[in-house]
Amino acid sequence: MTDLARKLLKPGRRLFHRQKTLNRSMAGNATLFILMAICGLFMVLPLVMIINNALKPLDELFRYPPKIFVRNPTFENFSDLFVLMSNSWVPLSRYVLNTIIITGGGTLGHVILASLAAYPLAKHNFPGKKFLFSIVVLSLMFSWQVTQIPNYMIISWLGINNTYLAVILPAFAYGLGLYLVKQFMEQIPDSLLESARLDGASEYRIFWSIIMPNIKPAWLTLAVLQFQSMWGNTGATYLRSEELKPLQYALQQIVNSGPARQGAAAVVTFIIAAIPITFFIICQSNIIETMTTSGMKD
Repeated sequence: MTDLARKLLKPGRRLFHRQKTLNRSMAGNATLFILMAICGLFMVLPLVMIINNALKPLDELFRYPPKIFVRNPTFENFSDLFVLMSNSWVPLSRYVLNTIIITGGGTLGHVILASLAAYPLAKHNFPGKKFLFSIVVLSLMFSWQVTQIPNYMIISWLGINNTYLAVILPAFAYGLGLYLVKQFMEQIPDSLLESARLDGASEYRIFWSIIMPNIKPAWLTLAVLQFQSMWGNTGATYLRSEELKPLQYALQQIVNSGPARQGAAAVVTFIIAAIPITFFIICQSNIIETMTTSGMKD
C-alpha cells in the first residue's frame, strides 16, 4: 500500500472537503428580504382582491375608484350563485360531474401516456430516437390556436365529436409534459435499471416500480400543469349538448349575463381561481423539488 493510500485511509481522515458556504452581510440579507417581500406582495394582491370581491355587496363592486378590501362583507353573492345554478336547465351536479370526468380523465391519461412515451426516449436506444424527440421539442413552438383546426378535423374523422373523448383525447398530446418527464428520467442512473434487469425484472416492472416512484416530483408537476389547463377548458369547440359541458362553461355564462349578476360573477371568479390554487398547494413541495433538484447521478 502506498503512502498516499495510507494517508487517505487513516482514521478520522476526510476524503472530501465541505464546500464553502456563501456568506452575506446582514444588509445584503435585509435587502433580499425586502425585495422578495415586495414581489410577493404584488403577486398576492390580485388573489386578495378576488377574495374580497366575492364578499362585496353590489354597491361596493360598482364603486369607483375600486377598493381592494371589503367594508361590509356579505355571503349574498354565494347564495345568488346557488339559486342561479339550482334554477338552470341542467343541474349543478351534472356540470360538476362533467368537470370531474374531463379534468380527471385528461390529467390522469396524459401523465400516464407522457411517462410511458418518455421512458424509451430517455432510457433506450432505437433508430429515429433523436428525430422523434426533435418533433416533440418543435411542437412546443406552436400555440394551441395553430393546431385547433387540424384537431377538430381529426376529432370529427374519428366520430367522437360531442363526447367526453373529444375534449380528453387532445389533452394526451401535451408536448411540454413529455419533455419535462423525459428530461427528469435521464437523471436516474442506468446502473439502477441494469441491476433490476439482472434480477429478472421486466420493462413494465422497472417502469412502475423504479421509474415512476423516482420521478414523482416530475409527474406531480405535470399533473398540476395539466389540471390547470383542463380546469379552464369550456369544451365549447367540441361539446354541443348542454348535458356534457363542464362547470367552467356554466360559470362563464353567469359572468356574461350582465351587471345584475356581477356579485355572482365575482364568486365565479373566486371558484375558478381557488380550485387550481388548492391543487397546487397540495403538490407544492414536489413542484419545487422538480424545479430545483439536480436528480440522481451515477
